[in-house]
Amino acid sequence: MNLSSGYSHMLALVVTLIMAAACGGIGVEPESVSLSGPAGPSAPDPATGEMHVEVLTEYPHDPTAFTQGLELVDGRLFESTGRYGISTVREVDLATGGILASTGLDDTMFGEGLTAIGGNRLLQLTWKAETATVWNLDSLERVDTWSYEGEGWGVCLLDPETLVVSDGSATLTFRSATDFHELGSVVVAREELPQELLNELECVNGTVWANVWKTDTILGIDPATGIVFARVDASSLPVERSSLSPGSVLNGIAHDPATGRFLLTGKYWPSLYEVEFVAG
Repeated sequence: MNLSSGYSHMLALVVTLIMAAACGGIGVEPESVSLSGPAGPSAPDPATGEMHVEVLTEYPHDPTAFTQGLELVDGRLFESTGRYGISTVREVDLATGGILASTGLDDTMFGEGLTAIGGNRLLQLTWKAETATVWNLDSLERVDTWSYEGEGWGVCLLDPETLVVSDGSATLTFRSATDFHELGSVVVAREELPQELLNELECVNGTVWANVWKTDTILGIDPATGIVFARVDASSLPVERSSLSPGSVLNGIAHDPATGRFLLTGKYWPSLYEVEFVAG
């Protein structure tokens, strides 16, 4: 989940969302989505949309962290962790995996997705508490709370006014980055088949990248149409999965706009990987 702006189709998307609120959904003609440039991955294979990850660097990661979301802000790495009684929002030293600062959530809250929303703030979802917490990025002190209905899974900032939120279904919901009110929604489909279990989200230059829970798959989604145009296979990440506890699945995507690369990790993983998304 990453701050990004300057999308060529931003105005059209906002208009679409306003119409969707009245009509109960988003229905527009497919738009082209830019994948190239200094802050984006290479284009997928045009015939299949298939991509894979190439690992460039491996970093240590806290193996006790039940990772729910990652976010890079001006080179600083932030992480949301889950589980009742031990959920946190934290700043992490990328090079060492050490915790630089951490704030715990109330014991009744299960931390979920995380994104920066501008104004030196982070937004963190909760699974079933129907509460989103706004944190000061430097102090990790709570500055606001927003309410919503349903489950919270992943979140990312599509543009300065619009958040994208997942709830484990095939639907992505658009919400205001000012007060979290709902703007509209779109059903995500690949070859006309709805894609369920959308989880951790990362917005990059108008594209939503979504991890599919319990898999090593990351989908590239056009948020204006819900069409999946890329499928990233991350199964080659060199984590020793046989030594991990049950449920230690891929969960955590952060994009680095300075390099165009991604950081990936998982729940209880001892490593975090800097990767490129590559066609084929």
